[in-house]
Amino acid sequence: MDFSVPEELRAFQQMVRRFVDKELIPLENTEPRGLLPATRERLRALTRDMGLWLLDVPESLGGQGLSMLGQSIFWEEFSRSVATLPRDFYIIGPVVGAVLVQLKGEQKERYLDPVLRGEKFPCFAQTEPDAGTDPAAMRTRAVRDGDHYVINGVKRFITDAEKADFAQVMAITDPVKGARGGVSCILVDMDTPGVKVTTQYKTMMGESPCEVVFQDARVPVKNLIGKEGDGFRLAQEWITRGRILRHGARSCGVAERCLEMGASYAKQRVTFGAPLADRQSIQWMLADTYTELQAARHLVRHAAWKIDQGEDVRTESHIAKMYSVEMGFRAADRCLQIHGGIGLTTDFQVEKFWRDQRPYLITEGAAEVMRMTVARHVLKHY
Repeated sequence: MDFSVPEELRAFQQMVRRFVDKELIPLENTEPRGLLPATRERLRALTRDMGLWLLDVPESLGGQGLSMLGQSIFWEEFSRSVATLPRDFYIIGPVVGAVLVQLKGEQKERYLDPVLRGEKFPCFAQTEPDAGTDPAAMRTRAVRDGDHYVINGVKRFITDAEKADFAQVMAITDPVKGARGGVSCILVDMDTPGVKVTTQYKTMMGESPCEVVFQDARVPVKNLIGKEGDGFRLAQEWITRGRILRHGARSCGVAERCLEMGASYAKQRVTFGAPLADRQSIQWMLADTYTELQAARHLVRHAAWKIDQGEDVRTESHIAKMYSVEMGFRAADRCLQIHGGIGLTTDFQVEKFWRDQRPYLITEGAAEVMRMTVARHVLKHY
């Protein structure tokens, strides 16, 4: 088994690292929490020129068609900076994901193509007040009425809903089947009567996800993606890839940068007549973080590689997400501890990594739920 990164991806990795070091990390002090519009546009133009645009979009649609292994390497390098908010990655193109790329015919013309051209902005609406990590508890209903679905329900913590032109809404179309064939995915224009963004939640990461209410919203049946009952499968494909990339690979990037900052500060900071780097307690923090990073990196890249081989990676994605996000938070926490009081100040990046990493233990599958699913696999397998 070859664990090495292919040569072409090593060159790609070096290019992304140079981009992050040169373009993003310097912005952490000048634009500490979110990019200014002019900066965002400059970086978008730069990523287009560099070939870092639409990485996950197939070449047939004008994207790079980068493999999952390649994407995992990108997300690790990209996440070494806190210049952008955790889920603000639009400097590399619109978010298409595993759902929109499947659109055909009129749906492709009305929704996917305008997104790729930058004319429309999507959001993904699955989470509900009583159905976060447990999508089987979903209550939003889409009832067939002639040529329309009538949608009622509430979605919560929906990223970018306030500026989206349309939402990919997961709703129950068959309450008897529930999550086993009763969930469907429907494209809903945000200006549809009965659709309203009611709340924006201010979070510790600086992001403001929304609550969206659907009250007798009538949506054409032709907006159904695939067949009735395909929604849960589509959502799981979206989330599985996100657990590997935006959680697993991202956490490796966080740990890598925290190691850089922690080791550098430990060499500079002198206490009681000696550098912190001479203290065994500090050395062990760095050694543990480095070891855990290597383990997480292998878990993430193995899961990404298996997707590229067309294999089922649900269990691998749960393991990679569970271990990596906890590892990333430990890395940020140790880095903050090494920095001491100065690490608590907003003048340094350490506290931003700490705040930004903590929510990933909850989002897209809490760590405890990941352990439950892995445990089911273990008990079935052995």
